[in-house]
Amino acid sequence: MTDQPPVRRASAGTDLTAGGEAGQGLGVSDQVSAGPDRSTLRLALVVGGLVLAVLLGFGLGRLNANGAATGSPSLAAEHTDPPGVGPHSHGSATGTDQSAATEPGGLAVSSAGLTLAPVATDFAVGRPGQLRFQVRDGQRRPVTRFAIVHDKPLHLIVVRRDLTGYQHLHPTMAADGTWSVPLTLAQPGLWRAYADFTVVADNGAQTAVTLGTDLVAPGDYRPRPLPGAAVSTTVDGFTVGFQGTPQAGATVPLTFRVDDAGGAARLERYLGAYGHLVALREGDLGYLHVHPEPELVDGQIKFWLTTPGPGRYRLYLDFQVNAEVRTAEFTVVVP
Repeated sequence: MTDQPPVRRASAGTDLTAGGEAGQGLGVSDQVSAGPDRSTLRLALVVGGLVLAVLLGFGLGRLNANGAATGSPSLAAEHTDPPGVGPHSHGSATGTDQSAATEPGGLAVSSAGLTLAPVATDFAVGRPGQLRFQVRDGQRRPVTRFAIVHDKPLHLIVVRRDLTGYQHLHPTMAADGTWSVPLTLAQPGLWRAYADFTVVADNGAQTAVTLGTDLVAPGDYRPRPLPGAAVSTTVDGFTVGFQGTPQAGATVPLTFRVDDAGGAARLERYLGAYGHLVALREGDLGYLHVHPEPELVDGQIKFWLTTPGPGRYRLYLDFQVNAEVRTAEFTVVVP
C-alpha cells in the first residue's frame, strides 16, 4: 500500500443574481452585447464541470495504477516490475532501467540518492550481537516505505570478505525507520553486509537498490582460499548440482537440482520461491541477487544469471526441504 495525496474538491460556481440585477434596464441590443444569457452560462458551467470531473477521474486512475492508495503504512505493496520483465537479477539501483541490472550492487554505502547508515559496525567474535541501521534519503531522513519482495521488505546478506560465513537474514523495522536483526560473526576479520530492498516513492514508483557496508570482528584474520570451481556439492545429506555456463555480459540459464537419498528432493517454497540465488564476485564483492522462475522446470530450480564481467564468483543457493532452509555454495569461473 502507498499513500494517496488528499483530493481537494472545490465547487466552481457563479453568482448569476448579481449579474441579472445589473442587466435590468438594458435594451435587447445592449443585453446581447453585454454577454451570453443565463441559459448559455448554465450550459457552459455544466460542460465545464463534466470536463473537470473527467480530468480528476483520469488523474486519480493513473495514481491508483501506480500503486497509490489511502493511508500511510510503513511497508508498501508487493514489488512490481515493468511489463515483460521475467526472472532477473537485482544489483545496483534498477528502477525501470533493466540495463542497470547487469551491474553488481553493494559496492557502495550510497546509491540512487539513498545511504545505508549503521548504528555500529564492530562486533565481538562469536558473541551474539545486534546489527541496527537506517536507510536514509538525500535529506538524511529515514526511509520507511519499502515494497514487499519475496515476502520481505528487506533482505540482509552478511559474508566475510573471503566469501565464507554466508548468512541470509531478515531485519525488522521500527516506526522511526531503524532496522535491527540479531547477528553473530563467528570468525574474526572484515565482513560485508548487503541491504537488498526496493523503496517506494510518494507517486508509487519503485526503485530496487542494494547498499553495502563493512563490519569488523577484531582478531587474527586468516582468510581462507576460495574453493575450486565445481558444478555439484553436498550439504546435510543433499546433493546439489547445477547446469549452465555463466558468460560475462550475457544472460544465461542456470538450473539447480537437489537430490536426497531417494532421488529428487521435495522442494518447498521459501520466501515465495523454490530457491534464492546470491552471487558475489571475488575481489570487490560485487553483489547479484537472482530471481528464479516461479515454478520448477522438470523438477529443477531455474534462474537467469547475468554476470557483469569476468572473474571468480561464489554462488549461494538457499532451498527448503521439510521446513528447513539450507545453503549450497559453488565457485564458478567466468572467462
